[in-house]
Amino acid sequence: MRFIETELKGAFLIEIEPREDARGFFARAWCEEEFRAHGLCPEIRQCNISFNRYRGTLRGMHYQAAPYGEVKLVRCTMGAVYDVIIDLRPESPTYCRWIGVELSQENRRMLYIPEGFAHGFQTLQDNTELFYQMSEFFHPEAACGVRWDDPVFGIVWPPVERRILSERDQQFPDFRP
Repeated sequence: MRFIETELKGAFLIEIEPREDARGFFARAWCEEEFRAHGLCPEIRQCNISFNRYRGTLRGMHYQAAPYGEVKLVRCTMGAVYDVIIDLRPESPTYCRWIGVELSQENRRMLYIPEGFAHGFQTLQDNTELFYQMSEFFHPEAACGVRWDDPVFGIVWPPVERRILSERDQQFPDFRP
């Protein structure tokens, strides 16, 4: 695997390194030793799947508050998404900054999201699926979020004819840094 640190400290784009032959390829998508060697959390306590029927579905921006903060490793297994993370760690030099990357079944990239980041995505195709590996169990009482269109962050989402959001994601309050 190739670990590429993003401009947000501690967040990595991870690419597989396929070994190909006439049959196809084989690649490692997870290795505890490699994650530890890069200083990344190798704990996996829960795995989740997010299936999204329609292009333009936006989910986010979600995180889990202390003491149940979580690390996420996200991969798009079907379709494509514009995946966005925001650094919400007040002590971080990249506090309140965001990045967006395309994850797709074609590029097979993964995004490592450190604890203290909000995460969300917008689907770029119909029938898109994401696979999440989580370092912490889900605790509904710790589930939090920031608004996807909060001007504090100024996230630039891909244009769509129709954006589909849950009522909850539309109603997060303004963020106060």
